Amino acid sequence: MQPHLPWSDFTRPSRARNLTIAGRDVPVVVARHRLARRYIVRVSPEGCLRLTVPRGASIAGGVAFAARQSAWIARELARHFERHAPWGSGTLTWFRGERVAITVANRRATFSTEVVELTSAAADVRPVVEARFRELAHRELPDRCRAVAAREGLDVGDVRVRNQRSRWGACSPRGLITLNWRLVQMPPDVSDYVIVHELMHLRQPNHSRRFWREVDKACRWWRDAERWLRRHGRELLP
Repeated sequence: MQPHLPWSDFTRPSRARNLTIAGRDVPVVVARHRLARRYIVRVSPEGCLRLTVPRGASIAGGVAFAARQSAWIARELARHFERHAPWGSGTLTWFRGERVAITVANRRATFSTEVVELTSAAADVRPVVEARFRELAHRELPDRCRAVAAREGLDVGDVRVRNQRSRWGACSPRGLITLNWRLVQMPPDVSDYVIVHELMHLRQPNHSRRFWREVDKACRWWRDAERWLRRHGRELLP
């Protein structure tokens, strides 16, 4: 899910430029890609801009294109810095489809029904809270995937949980299913859809109409799940 242009086809990024966005100088890293058909601007995990330029297109034209997206970029940067701000008491995070507040007191971080012991009075409890998310994901997601596979009459081999930065899951040609640990932050119906999506690739290793018919038979609510992912998915990714 969430395909991107392959990194192997990028040329080496050129020197960084700067754009002034909402009064802030923002570095812009420019890279050409032989398969790109248009200019693409993204906010990188480091908080700078990555400008993808098609082969043969003007870099200056790409920078001008990015400048015209300044309102969108300002919103994306605000979301980026909000996502990467330290977590403490009162921070809201997604957990099982709900926005829950974290409470920090007496060297404990509490959210929903979970209590995490703190070894020190850390200013940022995000690492320990996310460690609990990963622990729950490793405990729950492989068993859930195998249960859904059994329900659908599918033989699934290995199921792994990973820290995928831009995908919710994947199915390899050998039938290895990988799932993003952030599925535990989603509503159960949405995480089940992601699992079904990857399992259906065991029947159809593509995104053809046949594939989507298989998804629809196994997961009638998949359109609602896709809408949730489009609306909230980027709030979960780094």
